[in-house]
Amino acid sequence: MTIKLLHAKELNATIQSQVEALYKQLNAVNVQRPLEQILHENNNVIVAVCRDNEAVVAIAMLSTYIIISGHRGIVEDVVVDSAYRGKGIGKKLMQKLLEEAKKQKLDEILLFTGHHRTAAINLYKGLGFTLRKSGVYNMKL
Repeated sequence: MTIKLLHAKELNATIQSQVEALYKQLNAVNVQRPLEQILHENNNVIVAVCRDNEAVVAIAMLSTYIIISGHRGIVEDVVVDSAYRGKGIGKKLMQKLLEEAKKQKLDEILLFTGHHRTAAINLYKGLGFTLRKSGVYNMKL
């Protein structure tokens, strides 16, 4: 298995369909955006993937942005195929994203996860993330 960053020039129908199937394990309701939009040069998103031979078995994304208070990143859409869980792949994906965050000199990385996702919470805490004492609000548009 290999962990690497996915680049737009590598995209094809097979990778797109593998990622679509994988993401459905995380959220079967949300409508997915095509990877070509995510990896567009004007969209500041880093996509890390784990491949077992030619199959994409895990993904994690880091969106970066600059605001007055700093250069930040937010981790999104971390999912490991159910057949591959418990093998440290999620940790390796997160380490790859953290490595990229350091290269870009981010000041802070945020992430959101459901309170019921115990394994994910333990992973994030093990990597040094702490629970922020603030509320998250959202509005669907």
